[in-house]
Amino acid sequence: MKVVIAHPTGNAFFRAAANGLYEANMLSGLRTTVATFPGNIFDKLSTYNAFAEFSRRKYNPQLQKLTKAWPFYELGRIAASKAGLKNLIKQETGIFSVDGVYRNLDKHVAAGLKAMQSTGTDAVYAYEDGALHSFREAKMLNMQCLYDLPIGYWRTAKRLLELEYERWPEWRPTLLSFGDSETKLARKDEELLLADKIFVASQFTASTLKDYPGKLAPIVVVPYAFPPVAADRNYTSAAVTKPLKLLFVGGLSQRKGIADLFAAVENLKKHVELTVVGKKVSDQPCPALDAALAKHRWIPSLPHDEVLKLMHQHDILVFPSLFEGFGLVITEAMSQGTPVITTDRTAGPDLITHGKNGWLVEAGSTTALQNAIEELISHPQHIAEVGREAMRSASKRPWSVYGEELVDAIRGKTSDS
Repeated sequence: MKVVIAHPTGNAFFRAAANGLYEANMLSGLRTTVATFPGNIFDKLSTYNAFAEFSRRKYNPQLQKLTKAWPFYELGRIAASKAGLKNLIKQETGIFSVDGVYRNLDKHVAAGLKAMQSTGTDAVYAYEDGALHSFREAKMLNMQCLYDLPIGYWRTAKRLLELEYERWPEWRPTLLSFGDSETKLARKDEELLLADKIFVASQFTASTLKDYPGKLAPIVVVPYAFPPVAADRNYTSAAVTKPLKLLFVGGLSQRKGIADLFAAVENLKKHVELTVVGKKVSDQPCPALDAALAKHRWIPSLPHDEVLKLMHQHDILVFPSLFEGFGLVITEAMSQGTPVITTDRTAGPDLITHGKNGWLVEAGSTTALQNAIEELISHPQHIAEVGREAMRSASKRPWSVYGEELVDAIRGKTSDS
């Protein structure tokens, strides 16, 4: 099998998937927006602070000859975002919106499939919101459609998150899951319907697809992986220092369970210090969020390497998400020896054995979250034990393992859900 794989932003799991396909001699093409290779224009620009984010689009140099990139829409999105030109990046309708970037790349991929088929390509691997046009064309050409769903199914998200309107009405402005138009939701459903195989990164994501109103192709769970493990970790402060240093990293939305986090921390007061790293997800005012942030250390944005350093400096990462396809911050923190408290609606159950290399709590339960934190306040020695085990877990699953397992799943060597 020869596969062309496409994703607009080139994140860690996409790069690992492309590398896995390449190592298996199955990659016929890589399609994206901005691709940074040694010596190219994006590589040179990435040395300047204003363009530092291009350094996060670096690919294996061996893939350069197989790569085609269409950067215009993505560069427009980045520029419009920095300039504050909100109409240009408005959800769905803005020419340089995330939706616009995804659709543009999808159309380019679709336009090239016939030519790629003539040189041996027989499968397309694409991601949610960026697969419709390429899958439609692939079906006409009798090519396989391999679909990756990084976040859970939208109908399940709506069902679960609507409960938050009643639980935390003052946090409603942070819930953006219901902003998608009916047209976009229909596109998501058609992408799923066209897929010949569906890949997800957690058992939770797989479970959400039970809400799809129809029969779907086989679903395969291939969990993501861990970044390189930190060389060392000193836990002496966790054993003797109060308060407990807690860290949250993620978008400031109740989808991430931040209302529960702030409530739990408020009840614990002087026993904990909370650092929050993340941007507001909505322009709508949310007084409850502003009031909570004012009580804690808030960092709206940090470069990725600085986030890892910050994780290394904290005792616990708290990630109480209510709806998460995976949660890469979980693996990032574990790789730094920072144990994680997370919920059953993330990849936590796929990666964490409760009490051994992290802790799992019920999603949406402030009480369960608070109890988990209180247990560590009372027994700080557990932090070092669990943190070291988290690092051991991380060392066993580098990104190369994900790439290999994904290739096996594409070939049909793993069992389907």
